[in-house]
Amino acid sequence: MIERVYSKELKPEMHGSRVSIAGWVQERRKLGGLLFLLVRDRYGVVQVTLPKKHVSQEVFETAKKLSRESVVVVRGTLQAMDKAPGGVELLPESIEVLSSAASPLPLDPTGRVPANLDTRLDHRVLDLRKPRVAAVFRIRSALLQAARSYLLGDGFIEVHTPRIISTASEGGTELFPVSYFEREAFLAQSPQLYKQMLMATGFDRVFEIATYFRAEEHDTIWHLNEITAIDCELAFISSHGDVMDVIESLVHAMLQGVESNCSRELELLDAELPECRRIPRITYEEALEMLEEQGFSLPFGEDLTTEAEKRLGEIMAEQGHELYFIKDFPLEAKPFYTMPEGEKLSRSFDLEFRGREVVSGSQRIHGYELLVERIKASGLRVENFQTYLEAFRYGMPPHGGFGMGIERFLMLLLKLGNIREAALFPRDRFRLQP
Repeated sequence: MIERVYSKELKPEMHGSRVSIAGWVQERRKLGGLLFLLVRDRYGVVQVTLPKKHVSQEVFETAKKLSRESVVVVRGTLQAMDKAPGGVELLPESIEVLSSAASPLPLDPTGRVPANLDTRLDHRVLDLRKPRVAAVFRIRSALLQAARSYLLGDGFIEVHTPRIISTASEGGTELFPVSYFEREAFLAQSPQLYKQMLMATGFDRVFEIATYFRAEEHDTIWHLNEITAIDCELAFISSHGDVMDVIESLVHAMLQGVESNCSRELELLDAELPECRRIPRITYEEALEMLEEQGFSLPFGEDLTTEAEKRLGEIMAEQGHELYFIKDFPLEAKPFYTMPEGEKLSRSFDLEFRGREVVSGSQRIHGYELLVERIKASGLRVENFQTYLEAFRYGMPPHGGFGMGIERFLMLLLKLGNIREAALFPRDRFRLQP
């Protein structure tokens, strides 16, 4: 490994110490007989100061020829300097050029020269060098780390289900077909059916950080065709309320993880976390009534439109709630495996965040006969689900679960303008590279 210290480790009290730093040349400036380099690493920048009379001619000439974004290792003596970033500067004894960057750059990694999102995504590696852009993915990492820690601590087992499947997970037609030797297969919409099958194994609390593939031909700021999600399933539940309890604790753990580990990133993005408080649970019918009071009328039985979701988010925000559950949706609006509640409703829910759905879940049907009946009622072919159904014939406990879309959650948390900003290398209807 190349010997080095990060920018965040350099302190004024280290004055006189000999250190090595490594990173990218963000900027080069000449002022009289002085040459300045700003060398950026994952945590910030270090000012390298080269007085022509006090450094070797070889070092000075090397620095003078450096192109922006070249990768260097700089060794030298640290000095306290109030005006420099972090209160220190480095007087170099040597500069080793590990890689020279081509010039001109197709994108300004400092962000001072603005670029539209398509240009940024076309040159994503350079875009990710911007501190504000990198901050999004440090927060994403903290969210997932906190989620994994909470779930493992709550008795969940991490699993990994297939991404290649033989039939639609939920009966939909919007699938990406793949050639699987002599057969047709599909990229998985979700791990839904496998999660449920695992409830019959004795693994009664499972989760995975899954990838969804959705072939819908949408083109909005809210949708991607490759999605990351936290998917959970738990057995021996009494109702969908037990699942909502897990989600509430999970969300609080994720927010606390970000608050504890990402204060600098939140400041860079000017992001404010919602308060960790009890998440209210309103029924679908109560939601319709609240909207009706605001002059926004929706017929019973339909899922909430984007406009209705947004307006309800405003109503709930006025009551001090950025996060809230909507539960007990009409049965016909939900997938076949959703447990009915009476003749018209279901034991289902969505978690809404600032007027958009980020989690969808339910108690599932665990009785074989009812499940077959619901598959037929949904216009699906029972024979396409034989392997899945077998798990329900030999003892299946009551269970439920959910999926949480990470990109959308992150987009809403940080108030990003487009969900593509929450994915490292997003895949949408038009983008297959980089």
